[in-house]
Amino acid sequence: MTHAGNAFADLVGAILARYFRQNDHPAPPEAELARFAAQLWALIGERGLPRPLGPAELGTPGKLPETEVALLLDYVLGGTSPAWRATLEGPASQLVKACFYPEFKTCRDSYRAVSPDGTCRRQELARARGRVSGAHCVDCPHWVALTPEQHGRLLARAWQPAGAAELAAHRDVFLPEDFRALQRYLHALARAGI
Repeated sequence: MTHAGNAFADLVGAILARYFRQNDHPAPPEAELARFAAQLWALIGERGLPRPLGPAELGTPGKLPETEVALLLDYVLGGTSPAWRATLEGPASQLVKACFYPEFKTCRDSYRAVSPDGTCRRQELARARGRVSGAHCVDCPHWVALTPEQHGRLLARAWQPAGAAELAAHRDVFLPEDFRALQRYLHALARAGI
């Protein structure tokens, strides 16, 4: 792999290690994780990253059709042993989406959206543990636009009062800095035309 590919694999590896650790689940063997990261990098090379927005463009939040996500997931998990495929599918799907959702500059505010019962699902620790990006969407523009300090203050202001202590105790789950590093790296790569 190239230097850029190795850096990407290191970032993906850090996210997966944290994801399995925060879920008290054994991580797949290093060979499985390395294969996944290399195949995701190869997919980026084949497909390209989403077009970067110009300074005056806001973009629009977008999704990939689930059928397309399934095809991309089959590609990046190709060769994964059946014993580990199910373990990798959840975080792998989220990482695929993080790489290929289109860029936009206005947050959806999902991290603070309150349901009719007055709770916010994104602010539940159990739910955040199951997400590589914690409380935020995998394509949230805050990952690139804000510093960790600014992002932490934004999240704290939006947090339901009953969960404030949980946010402080589990900031690394709700606002994972390894994921910010990946998003910033992808942002820079898109602008470099990689």
